[in-house]
Amino acid sequence: MATCEVCGNDYWMAFEVRTVNGATHTFDSFECAIQKMAPICEHCQTKIVGHGVEVSGRFFCCAHCARAVEGSQGAEVRDAVGARPA
Repeated sequence: MATCEVCGNDYWMAFEVRTVNGATHTFDSFECAIQKMAPICEHCQTKIVGHGVEVSGRFFCCAHCARAVEGSQGAEVRDAVGARPA
């Protein structure tokens, strides 16, 4: 069994996450993995679980937050491509 590095639970179904820089982390749930690894939106401070948006090296949970902080560069960010279907 492996021990979750966030909650300390010793769980037979724990899993490892390997990062691009070679670090290995052990978790017992996606909740703990998100708590430890998910970036935080620089505007609303929520954990970014989905794709998120990156503008000028800063991470945001959505285009709305990017526009609120990043001015002209943020104004160009959209959450969806194209027009809404009719």
